[in-house]
Amino acid sequence: MPRMLDVSEDVRAEIGDAEADRLLVGDNAPGHYDCTSCRTPGDSEQERTSTVLFVGGETAVLAFAHATCIPSQVVQVAEEQLQGAVRSITAGEGRPQGRPGNPEGVGADQAVLGITSGLVLIDDELHPALVVEPTGAIVRPGTDGSQGDEFLRLLLEQGFQPVHRLDRAPAVLPGWSILLAVGRLHAVLQPGTDGGAPIAWWQAHAPLQVTEGWRNAANKSRTVLLFAAPAGSIGQQPREDLLRDALDKAAADGLLVAAAMPLAGT
Repeated sequence: MPRMLDVSEDVRAEIGDAEADRLLVGDNAPGHYDCTSCRTPGDSEQERTSTVLFVGGETAVLAFAHATCIPSQVVQVAEEQLQGAVRSITAGEGRPQGRPGNPEGVGADQAVLGITSGLVLIDDELHPALVVEPTGAIVRPGTDGSQGDEFLRLLLEQGFQPVHRLDRAPAVLPGWSILLAVGRLHAVLQPGTDGGAPIAWWQAHAPLQVTEGWRNAANKSRTVLLFAAPAGSIGQQPREDLLRDALDKAAADGLLVAAAMPLAGT
């Protein structure tokens, strides 16, 4: 039976016209599925369904999601990252990691970025947020580090905005997004070079478990706030109220930047 599938031109180009057409007529496509974004049941015979293709170095995985959750698209991820998603899907669970970091891209050099998830109250509304803090000083790639920690300057050059008070949500940063797969955090994506597919700026060593409340808030708003501060500014706070206190202090000290990012993939 024909499916109500959305197959983007990018996905079609990757899987080929023949495979795309087989999907649309009902071959190789599930009728019922669990949306890999919101994790609730979907029915491709009754509602618009997006095809999302995750592409790694040697592996490609086609996932399905409500079209109202995410559009059909191709998402480039590291092969190790994709294998982790495959293990999560086939085994039903991932290996959660509290503060993983294997960054690529803007100013990462060889430093490690820690990341923490939490809900942040802004203007009487709870927002799903990620807080990124390096384990040490970040130097500009290709320099000797004599300029000191340039983490915030590098992010400001990419369009992040300084935060002095947490009284309003930051603006959306074009081209950046947050990748969830099977309800777990996999990567922060930044624009690819020359208009290419997004690439990972930060990616988890293993899928990072987030709370149900955080995931529900992210699925509802389709937007995640990302805050970043230099090493030693935030710390590993065990509770969200303590995390908020640390964010407020970093903002007051001029050590906090932020951006809003849509969810990408699942």
